[in-house]
Amino acid sequence: MTHLTRRSFVRTAALLAAPALIRPAFAADTVKLGCLFSSSGTMANLEGRLNHVVRMAADEINGRGGVNGRQIEVLTSDPASDWPLYAQIGRQMLQQEKVAALFGCWTSVSRKSVLPVVEQNDGLLFYPLHFEGDENSKNVVYVNSPPASSVLPAVDYLMGQDGVGAKRFFMIGSDYVWPRTINKQLKGYWKSKGIPESAWREEYVPFGFSNFQTLVNQVRSFASQPGGPPIVVLTVVGSSIPDFLREFANQGISATDVPILGLDMVEADLEGLDTAKLVGHLNCWAYLQAAKGERNKKFLADWAAYVKAKNVPFSADTVIDPMVSAYDSVHLWALAAAKAGSFAVPEVRKAFAGLSFDDPSGYTLTMTGENNYVSRGVFIGSVNEKRGFDVLWQSPDAPKPVPFSPYG
Repeated sequence: MTHLTRRSFVRTAALLAAPALIRPAFAADTVKLGCLFSSSGTMANLEGRLNHVVRMAADEINGRGGVNGRQIEVLTSDPASDWPLYAQIGRQMLQQEKVAALFGCWTSVSRKSVLPVVEQNDGLLFYPLHFEGDENSKNVVYVNSPPASSVLPAVDYLMGQDGVGAKRFFMIGSDYVWPRTINKQLKGYWKSKGIPESAWREEYVPFGFSNFQTLVNQVRSFASQPGGPPIVVLTVVGSSIPDFLREFANQGISATDVPILGLDMVEADLEGLDTAKLVGHLNCWAYLQAAKGERNKKFLADWAAYVKAKNVPFSADTVIDPMVSAYDSVHLWALAAAKAGSFAVPEVRKAFAGLSFDDPSGYTLTMTGENNYVSRGVFIGSVNEKRGFDVLWQSPDAPKPVPFSPYG
């Protein structure tokens, strides 16, 4: 597995100054795929896992003979949680390494950094995160859910009788495009429900922010005011998530007092925390580790075996949605390339229509010819005492994605 670093990028940067439309060229017996996931910086604990699960998926496909008679070679990288570096390494992978597709990015700011690169080079980026929507590029496969499929069902749940009948909302996010756009859409949605602007509050913090004492005090003050039950809509990312949860617990605020809906919160964020004090806080994703079914049992066992066999520096017992979505992405790309009988991006893109894949969540993922969005199921999870999430609710089927929000 080839690995690209900041140093290797610097050595080749001079050769890549002028983006150009370059068609992939492949060795006779391999086809290259490139990863854009950080193994250092604020996103490392989360993104670093995705490099390994892409390799695991490629190994599975290679074990069945590869794609179109070729074995998959995976190139990994470390953009170091530095948003411009995602684009620079992505350009290197497309122009110099001639990868057939890119798999990468966690934050929307890193995706938007890479977007012009894949568009200028007619490449493909498989993006495994749920996100703010309001984007529809032919050069990006949006493997996870836009807000209409994930965020709104979770907010509706908390506003309804099965939830807490939430009437007031304290939004806390990292200061970049995903939290701000999500919160803009939520405010439009609440206005459509007749909820006044006085019912919400909005605060943002820098990436990697860790000292949440003052903000949690503000949440406590907000919760004490009249107007109905409050919730926190949390859109901080990376290492800020466990830091926020830790401070919330330290101040003695429980989910029965003020529930947190953590829109980027995954099982890995709970590692090392005393979740007995966090029971009942919620998340929403297209996969939870607690999903029922034989496909998930197999995936969990396969990941544990892969971690042991390859000395992967992450827990064999923890699987998160973006790992599964990255795994799905490799299989979707392989299915499309096999259907097309080609690795050329225009041919692979044409083959997306009608694709389906039975993923570990228990749902069947599907694509149509309308756009590059993937239909998939949705879960709402509730933190348990075992540093995981119980399935609180799941969609009866895989809803059709709605790329553009009517509330933005």
